[in-house]
Order: sequence, then C-alpha cells, then structure tokens
Amino acid sequence: MSINQNKNSSHNFFMNLALMQAKKNLGNTSKNPTVGCVIVKNNFVISTGCTGIKGRPHAEHNALSYSSNDIKDSYLYVTLEPCSSYGKTPPCVKSIIKNKIKKVFFSLKDPDPRSNNKSIKQFKKNRVKAHCGILSSEVKNFYRSYYKSKVCGLPFVTAKMAVSKDFYTKNKKGKWITNEFSRGRVHLMRKNHDCILSSSKTIADDNSSLTCRIMGLEKRSPTRVILDKRLETSIRSTIVKTAYKYRTIIFFNRNNKKKIKTLKNLKVKLVKTSLKEDGSLDIKKILFKIKKFGFSRIFLESGIKLTTHFLTEGLIDDLHLFISSKKLGHNGSNNFKKAMKLFSKNIKFVNEKVNLHGDKLITYRFA
Repeated sequence: MSINQNKNSSHNFFMNLALMQAKKNLGNTSKNPTVGCVIVKNNFVISTGCTGIKGRPHAEHNALSYSSNDIKDSYLYVTLEPCSSYGKTPPCVKSIIKNKIKKVFFSLKDPDPRSNNKSIKQFKKNRVKAHCGILSSEVKNFYRSYYKSKVCGLPFVTAKMAVSKDFYTKNKKGKWITNEFSRGRVHLMRKNHDCILSSSKTIADDNSSLTCRIMGLEKRSPTRVILDKRLETSIRSTIVKTAYKYRTIIFFNRNNKKKIKTLKNLKVKLVKTSLKEDGSLDIKKILFKIKKFGFSRIFLESGIKLTTHFLTEGLIDDLHLFISSKKLGHNGSNNFKKAMKLFSKNIKFVNEKVNLHGDKLITYRFA
C-alpha cells in the first residue's frame, strides 16, 4: 500500500493506519496499553502489528517480526512512545535500533515514568531520527482510558443506557426497548472493555449473561463484576451458571456461609467490602480494588439507580445513550430524563451521534 501526497498528509495517513491497528485489541491488553505500529519503506506499508492479547508481545515487536521484507532504513509509525525499559520482554527501542530503522514517528509520549520522554534520547544516541506529535489529537482521545489509569489510578468508566423515545428504561410488556442493531452495538462495546459492571438487581431483572455474543468475538467477553451488598444473586442465574467459563466477581458485604461456599464451588470469586456510613457500597473504593485486579476499562451496564449513583459521584467518563424510535407511554417505567437534565451541566460535549436503523446512539463525554 502506498500513498502519493505531501509529507504531512503522508505521515497522518500512516499514523492513522497505526491507530486502526491499535483499535483491534482495545480492552484486551491487560495493564498494557493497546498500541498500533506500521512499518513503511519507499512509501509502501511492508508490515503492521498491534499489542498482543493480555499485553504481549508489544506492537513494535510484532511489526518487526512479521515483516518478510528488508526493513533496514524504513520508517516506523507507532501510536505511543516505544518502551525503553526492561520488563518481561526487552525494550522496543532496542529492537528498533537493532533492526536499523531510519526514522520513528509516534503520536504521544508514554505517561509511564519508565518510558516517558526517554526514547528520543536513545534514538538520537544511535542516529535514529525520531518525531513526536503526528495525529496527536485523535490518538490522545483514543488513549483517554490509559492516561486516566496512569495519572488518576482509577479505571475508565463507560456507561450504557437504553431508553425509549419518551426516556423510559423499563418496558413492562417486553424485555427489549431498542432494536437489534442497537443491541449488536452493545456487544461490540463489551468486547472493547476488560470488565463489565452491573448490580444484583439488574441480574435478577434481566438474567443477562453479560457476554459478547458476536460470532468470533466470544473470547473477548469481559470479566463480569456484580455489586451485591446482601449476596442476593441467584445461584440459578445465567451469570452464575456460566462462571466456570467467564470470570465472574461479586462484591458483597453480608455474610452467608452456605451461599459463599456454593458460589465459590461454582467458580465465582467473592470480595467482601465495607459499607459507607449511609449503609451503601463504597463505589469509589470498589473501583480502586477493580483497578488493582488489573482492569482499566469498565463498561457499566446497569439500571437507572446504579448509573445515577455513578453519575452523582462523578465516576463516569463516557455515557452511551441508546434512544429507541418508539415511545412506551403507560408501558414504560423508570424515566431517565430527569437524571439527564440533572447531569447535563457536567457534559463536556457530545462525542458521537449514530443512526442505528431508527434508533439513535448519542455518546456524551464527561471527562
């Protein structure tokens, strides 16, 4: 693949290809950021790579290894500053230098102090030209969850809510509010997160499996975390029955020795947590705990009560609002309109608007 445009346009084009590579494994690279890499020679793409599942190998390593062409004197485009410290694998900077790459272009400096602003010095020392800032605005938006994880210590939270045209979140006469295209989009969103968070009430009401049910992407289903203060989740629920297959964690407070033993035997991980003075679960404390478990991207898929709680605490970064083309009227309950008005002042801007065959998807950015 080649492109004949001016230099800046060419650099943007190839970096955009690298960004497309990075998006492949979003939410599936554990504690490591998902990175994309493209190697170009004589204006042709000769190799590509992205961060492997669970975070290794790194994108640069994969791109350098996959190429069957002579990569000497080629250009390397990578979405994030190459790592320069030794961990479980050698630093990517060393591999790039060893393979005699002529120029390196990356969009952003890595906020990780082990790599931050260190690669350029090593490249310069070894006569490899390096440039930072290509397509930085788009790439910075993509890495919002990674930067939050590194700077704030909290995981990035994306909430999803489905409402009727008149903003009801419950359909008294049926399970679904939105159409099949909206529901399919939700499954795609699930696979881009390493953790999906819900409440015991939502599990009781919907008996959802909270998995990615798109052919070929089933293995991308995120770990399921349930907030269940009184340990009320039924052992007959789908989520418990499938805990042997999909990692499932329940945060609880009330002791029930018999049920605890049963749930453990069914492969459910149980985490006892303290309550706040008002008797509610400490959501922020739980998020820090989830982060310690290695999760950085949370998909909040719950009812109006828990979602509003997250909004009140200022813990939601993005909100995906699916709006049906149909009204529910007397068949609807739990209206979300008042909650949206209450938090509209905290919305930074509308990040996305999509028409899904009649349904609408609006993505609000809070941070």
